[in-house]
Amino acid sequence: MTGDLRTRLSALDSCALSDALDTLGLAGAVTGISGITLPDATLLGRVRTVRATNRREGGPAAHIAAALVDDLQPGEVVVIANDGRTDVSCWGGLLGAAATRHGAAGVVVDGAFRDVQENADLGLPVFARAAVAVSARGRIVQQSMDEPIVIAGVEVSSGDWVVADRSGLAFVSAADAERVVELAERIAAREVDMLAAVHGDRTVAELMHDSRFPTAAAHLPEGTP
Repeated sequence: MTGDLRTRLSALDSCALSDALDTLGLAGAVTGISGITLPDATLLGRVRTVRATNRREGGPAAHIAAALVDDLQPGEVVVIANDGRTDVSCWGGLLGAAATRHGAAGVVVDGAFRDVQENADLGLPVFARAAVAVSARGRIVQQSMDEPIVIAGVEVSSGDWVVADRSGLAFVSAADAERVVELAERIAAREVDMLAAVHGDRTVAELMHDSRFPTAAAHLPEGTP
């Protein structure tokens, strides 16, 4: 099922997934994070989470994402939570080289990273809020890995899915993936039909009416109002 789900997700963009999440009343689409190393790249994969925190005496001392990168499986995406901070980097060229060697699909940083060109030369898509030259060393460290984190207000766990492209990012929880993908496929198919109608004799006002879009009704448990 996972392989099939990956194939189905690869045919969808962040917009269709965002619409499906909205319709189902689920959080998932995030704002403020965009592709920096390869702006035209798309990103799809299972999430592996990392939480960054300020370095303090007697606290955690592990370098951000180092242990997780050593444990990466091909096709996984490193997702780092740093509360949207753009004054310090929590990803760089050495991590990028190691992640690429392990077959990482890409990186998402709710914050900043550095060594943009090195990661770009590796062909590694990095989606982040900003690029900054300031090193993490002596400033921030890894607090946890493979534990739930929050990215731009959305709770994300290892094993969830992420799709990112030029329009934005959408996280889909593993538990909801099947129904979100099914609805997103219906939405995408409907928009293909609508585009064909635009080139016909239908008015845009009629086509854009809410009644023309798929709803979540068919996905709600029996008896749900």
